[in-house]
Amino acid sequence: MNIPQSKFPRVVIIGGGFAGVNLVKSLANKELQVVLIDKHNYHTFQPLLYQVSSSGLEPDSIAYPLRKIIKTHKNSFFRFAEVEHINAETNVITTSIGALDFDYLVVATGTKTNYFGNTAIQAHSMPMKSIPQALNIRSLILQNFEKAAIANSEKDRQAYLNFVIVGGGPTGVELAGAIAELKNNILPKDYHDLDASDMQIHLLEGAERLLPPMSEHASKKSEQFLKNLGVQVHTNVIVKNYDGKLVTTNSNLKLMTQTLIWAAGVTGAPIPGLKAESLIERANRYKVNRYNQIEGYDNIFALGDIASMSTDNYPKGHPQVAQPAIQQGKLLGKNLLRLINKHDLKPFVYNDKGSMATIGRNKAVVDLKHFKFGGFFAWFVWMFIHLMSLVGFRNRVIVFFNWTYNYINFDKAARLIIRPFNK
Repeated sequence: MNIPQSKFPRVVIIGGGFAGVNLVKSLANKELQVVLIDKHNYHTFQPLLYQVSSSGLEPDSIAYPLRKIIKTHKNSFFRFAEVEHINAETNVITTSIGALDFDYLVVATGTKTNYFGNTAIQAHSMPMKSIPQALNIRSLILQNFEKAAIANSEKDRQAYLNFVIVGGGPTGVELAGAIAELKNNILPKDYHDLDASDMQIHLLEGAERLLPPMSEHASKKSEQFLKNLGVQVHTNVIVKNYDGKLVTTNSNLKLMTQTLIWAAGVTGAPIPGLKAESLIERANRYKVNRYNQIEGYDNIFALGDIASMSTDNYPKGHPQVAQPAIQQGKLLGKNLLRLINKHDLKPFVYNDKGSMATIGRNKAVVDLKHFKFGGFFAWFVWMFIHLMSLVGFRNRVIVFFNWTYNYINFDKAARLIIRPFNK
């Protein structure tokens, strides 16, 4: 891998998500050699993936080069690779570009889409966990509009204009709202020969309400907002099968569609090699202690979505969202220095700053510890926090001007089929 030898201990970080990036930053120019490994050469701001898939933003506005993050870090290196195996006995990882030894290893690989064993849905649905997948969804939506315009039968036209989103969590709710805005603002302008009322958006959730992790207030407000936008919300509905054309469920609901977007859950993305007992099989998350050390190891850590830290408030681990990953990454940077200097480690205590979801223009819900609200002010808070959380000043500027343009003109500027998607 061509990593130079160093007199300092080597910390290898697998994954350039929120946890990995914040850990790298906290170790900048310390007496450590830091090696960051990721299968992409960029950090993805995942909370805004849905805007890429719905033509609101271009992908480069929510991605940031990992090498740019460490360009001023004297002892930091990046390698574009996929880690295939961990050998904890020899302290060596095997990657797609070679092997590398470590003194300390941090696994921050995040999650992948969970299809719950349904191979038919996995084969025919559209996931949205990465920028390439978001671009696939964007292309498919726009291609379906084009195909609907030339469809010879009403049945075919309806199938192209029916969009089914499975999963009523923040991702599904935000995506449903964004596609509804395409229907209400873009379709009538760009496709004069199509009747916008023919476009149907169905949001399916297996639980009894939307946004199950959030408050009932947030659930009710989000459902109200979505229905006002024209989205058909179906709760207590579980998808049983999808063959590429027909969605069948546990109820009498059957939907003809060329587009099923799967946002119904995630599972951890562990790396082979560690003890089986260190992994929670049902969730594919590593068991970690209060210092993020993986159970059974002193020098191997897990951060963010892949880590399950059982506490009194979170017996099944912290929520798989950005804030726990960010906070764990920052603390582990300090703890690694304490460990090297033989000082006591500080346990992780999660500071829950609240949760939020946006449904569309002037519509969002926010849950804080003692205050819950929705509407325009919630939407403004959501925009501000997400804008400030983006990595890189350029990205913040681009996203701000895109949002301003979209707000003034009721438009989505990224309606380009750059890379056609073939199902």
